[in-house]
Amino acid sequence: QLQLVESGGGLVQPGGSLRLSCAASGFTLDSRSIGWFRQAPGKEREGVSCITSSTGSTYYADSVRGRFTVSRDNGKNTVYLQMNSLKPEDTAVYYCAAAQRPLFRFTWRTAEYYDYWGKGTLVTVSS
Repeated sequence: QLQLVESGGGLVQPGGSLRLSCAASGFTLDSRSIGWFRQAPGKEREGVSCITSSTGSTYYADSVRGRFTVSRDNGKNTVYLQMNSLKPEDTAVYYCAAAQRPLFRFTWRTAEYYDYWGKGTLVTVSS
C-alpha cells in the first residue's frame, strides 16, 4: 500500500528553521514527482515546492523562494523541505503529495495532479 508520512513540524520562532520529512512506503520516491503544499486556517491550500521525478527539477512558490529548499534522499526514500528564515505567515499544516504524471513549471501547483497525500504536519511560527 502506497503511503506518505510527514514529520518535522513544530513550534519555531520567527527567523528560525525547520526541516520537514516526507517518507514513502510502497513505492520509490524517485519514481514520482513530490510536491509540498500547505494550508493555513481559513485559507486555501497552496503549492509550496516540488521536486520532479524525471530530472529532479525543483520549483518554489514566490513566497518561499530563497528561504525553502526541497531535496530527495533516494537511499532513505525520503523527500525533505528545509525551511529557513521562517515567518508567522508560514504557519500552516504542511502536506507532501506524490504524482505519477510528469510535472512541469506550470503544472506542479495543481493539487488534482497528485495521486497520494500524507496526513500533514503542523508548523507554527510564533514568538
